[in-house]
Amino acid sequence: MRRSIRALLAVLAVIVSVGWLVAEADARVGGGGSRGSRTFSAPPVTRTAPTQSAPLQRTITQPNQPGSPAASRPAAQQSGSWFNRPGMGLLGGLAAGFLGAGLIGMLFGGGFLSGIGGFASMLGFIIQIALVVIVARLAWGWWQRRNQPATASGPSLYNSAPEPQSYRPTGGAMGSALGGYGAAKAEPSDEIGISGADYDEFERLLSETQAAYSDEDIAKLKALATPEMVSYFSEDLTANASRGVVNKISDVKLLQGDLAEAWHEDNADYATVAMKFALTDRMIERTSQKVVEGGEPEEVTELWTFRRARGGRWIVSAVQEA
Repeated sequence: MRRSIRALLAVLAVIVSVGWLVAEADARVGGGGSRGSRTFSAPPVTRTAPTQSAPLQRTITQPNQPGSPAASRPAAQQSGSWFNRPGMGLLGGLAAGFLGAGLIGMLFGGGFLSGIGGFASMLGFIIQIALVVIVARLAWGWWQRRNQPATASGPSLYNSAPEPQSYRPTGGAMGSALGGYGAAKAEPSDEIGISGADYDEFERLLSETQAAYSDEDIAKLKALATPEMVSYFSEDLTANASRGVVNKISDVKLLQGDLAEAWHEDNADYATVAMKFALTDRMIERTSQKVVEGGEPEEVTELWTFRRARGGRWIVSAVQEA
């Protein structure tokens, strides 16, 4: 009976470990790109993204020469599709360590304290279970916090009232919404003077980039993003193809957003915008068209950086987790 219980628990440990690894390698990659000389500095927090953003996971910018591309990209890269949620990295590592230790102990006839005797072995087993429960509770708490709607209590993309108020699109383009809310108010970090037309472009790029990625339309992506970002998109789409899946993204709708910073650099303008948007993200098997991952509507908060040559049009330069 004891051997049977150990075998069952070992199988369960493997299943839970694999489950955490799958959660960590979620359907969407962590984005990447370049923010010019500010690539390795976190964008200022905003009301839409009130916590410090995750660093860019993929970039060709060198730390010692922030504005120039590197000869090679960092070795540590994630594969997948659109955006990833890296918040499970620490918990996933802890869980893997604890569960790995427990699995080895159970497979070889004991627990953490297997050399001390029967009582110590049972005590070690209890400690293992307690650790797994603690990690599970931490993971559950993170998941709940991750899925809570972001508080919209401050200035957003448009602000005409003396007291800050959040802008939430209610339909139509941002330009028409701007007409109802008044002119955009430049934040202290805005060195450019972002206008309503610029915000319209940011919303359009959000929607069209998602659609082109979902359609695996590289030619369209080349018109919407920098060559660096297109290379990441292409890499992710190739990884999906090798897995026999396609990442379908639909029902993209901007819910809230605000400017983090905008600046001039060399002969280009940059603008980083925090955006909270709704979407449905699915992984579909190419042959059967069966949904294998995702499919439920969700809300995502990201920081998108846009770049334009002086007098040119905006294109997507970087995407990172809020």
